[in-house]
Amino acid sequence: MRRLLPLALAGLAAPQAYARASSLRDRHPAGSDAFRPADAALVLGARVWPDGRPSRFLRQRVEAGAALYHRGLVPVLVLTGAAHNREGLDETEAMERTALELAVPADALVRDGSGHDTRASARNARDRLGLASVIVCTQEFHVPRAMWLCRSVGLDTQGAYPPVLARQHTAIGYARELPATWKAALEIARDSIAPHDAPR
Repeated sequence: MRRLLPLALAGLAAPQAYARASSLRDRHPAGSDAFRPADAALVLGARVWPDGRPSRFLRQRVEAGAALYHRGLVPVLVLTGAAHNREGLDETEAMERTALELAVPADALVRDGSGHDTRASARNARDRLGLASVIVCTQEFHVPRAMWLCRSVGLDTQGAYPPVLARQHTAIGYARELPATWKAALEIARDSIAPHDAPR
């Protein structure tokens, strides 16, 4: 039984290990000079407070996208999240307001209110917006999985992350990525067998 535990832990960590290894050369802090220009920054949604303010994580994601825009690496920010989340709030509205506060012009902002998860955001970027390359903006713990999902739909993907906050929610984020990356791996495998675009 004791021998099985290390094997089980290794199995749980395997997809996350792959996601991290495969994204290593193309994920960087948002201020890095290592980025290549891309069609857009794909800024992923997160929690919004009841009064409409973005959570700290969400604001950080928008700040990362704005930094890329102001450096000339992307011409547009795609603000993708739920237009009507579980609390009935619009993540993309809060993201847009934050981006405008950060001096990103309105004509450089695109809202995708049907980005209810990372896979949907990636598909919408490809299918609805016609993007070929993105720099996905999210927390460091989320970047490897987000990049894997974006690449799985054919997007040339880099990853940008804000400073890592030493907070309980950050630790929880890293822990949640283990099962979440397993789920992503299974979804990617399923789609490779029965592509999402195939007639049903």
